Amino acid sequence: MSIPAQQNIPVQQKIPRRRWGIGALLGVGVLINYIDRIGLSVAAPQIQEQFQLTAVQLGLLFSAFAWSYSILQIPVGMVLDRFGPTRVGRWGAFLWGVASTITAFSSGFAGIFVARILLGVAEAPAFPVSSKATGYWFPRHERGLATAIFDAAAKFSNVIGVPLIAITIVTFGWRWGFGITAVLSFLYFIAFYALYRDPSADTKLTKAEHAYIIDGGAAPEGPASGGAMNMLGYLLRQRKVWGLTIGFAAYGYSFYLFLTWLPGYLVQTMHMSILKSAGFAAIPWAFATLTDLFVGGWLIDRLVSRGCDESKVRKSVLIVGMLFGLAVFGATQTTDPVWAIFWISIALGGLASAAPVGWSLPSLIAPKGGAGTIGGIMNFANNLMGAAAPIVTGFIVGATNSFTNAFYVAGVILLIGIISFVFVLGKIEPIPDPQSPR
Repeated sequence: MSIPAQQNIPVQQKIPRRRWGIGALLGVGVLINYIDRIGLSVAAPQIQEQFQLTAVQLGLLFSAFAWSYSILQIPVGMVLDRFGPTRVGRWGAFLWGVASTITAFSSGFAGIFVARILLGVAEAPAFPVSSKATGYWFPRHERGLATAIFDAAAKFSNVIGVPLIAITIVTFGWRWGFGITAVLSFLYFIAFYALYRDPSADTKLTKAEHAYIIDGGAAPEGPASGGAMNMLGYLLRQRKVWGLTIGFAAYGYSFYLFLTWLPGYLVQTMHMSILKSAGFAAIPWAFATLTDLFVGGWLIDRLVSRGCDESKVRKSVLIVGMLFGLAVFGATQTTDPVWAIFWISIALGGLASAAPVGWSLPSLIAPKGGAGTIGGIMNFANNLMGAAAPIVTGFIVGATNSFTNAFYVAGVILLIGIISFVFVLGKIEPIPDPQSPR
């Protein structure tokens, strides 16, 4: 059964909207997820002073999360495809709180190090769970905004998370900063446990809304029939998967460059104070939150609902957003902080509009039972580039005492990603099931 041609506003008004409550729940989870991650960066000066840590030890603490988080992306995707978002999401959220609690009560380097490794393990499923759950809960023509909700939460965490943790740490000490994130994580675990079910198991989902979701092209529930390893091998042979992975890795490089080095760039190149740089750095992230929601989300759904070709709409936003990311070149041509923030805001805004398209693709192109694995593959590559970006940038800035070449490198990598999206990804349509004739 397919959606009637008169899929318009009057019809949609009769459909209950429980799915949007689920979308909001996933967005809150990612917001807390990212606040958990940034806590150490804010608390680092107090921790370093209390435990007399060297710069090397502090660097190990900063990197510990990325090790376990990146390595587990593909295995977690396979586990997610086997057991589903409900079980994996519950365990993940519970362990977020455990990791923050361990950090808050740690008596030195070793305890915090173990806690950061555990946090990487716990948060590895977060984005793949949200992506797969969105595929279950939303028809294809609403997938853009639904994905943008949780993706924008990651950007918005930089706007509210840093001030929240900073005020707590300055007022009560660094342990209370992690105490706050532990409380938030456990509250989210309770909310997720109580509210989230896959659509087929949700007793509060009406038959009308369930039919609307299914008829709109929701991803089929259940594991792959051939097993997780067979699915992984099959997907690694698919051109679409490689096109998505290379393109999204290129996005990840620039995203993590700005995430880690933007305040330092403003202090070093624009000669701002730390406090002033924090205020300026919030501007591009606030702009990115808006473009994420309204371009990568609302605009795509609006155009698809009006009958525009779904594949062309999504690929256009994906590619144009990446092209706007090249505005980072503009920041190399100015020493005026206002113009620098202008160009960086355009770059981050473009990348943010492309990001929810990227995260919607696993559930849009995956064969049955493969969305989690595709999400794991692309996020593994994304985070490898995320780990490389701050290191490469630091090396270039250290050697040249300038961010110019670092921004040029980011632009070249973005061009490679654009080429991958244009020529390798192909049409946005489901990959055939492994058992299906090719």
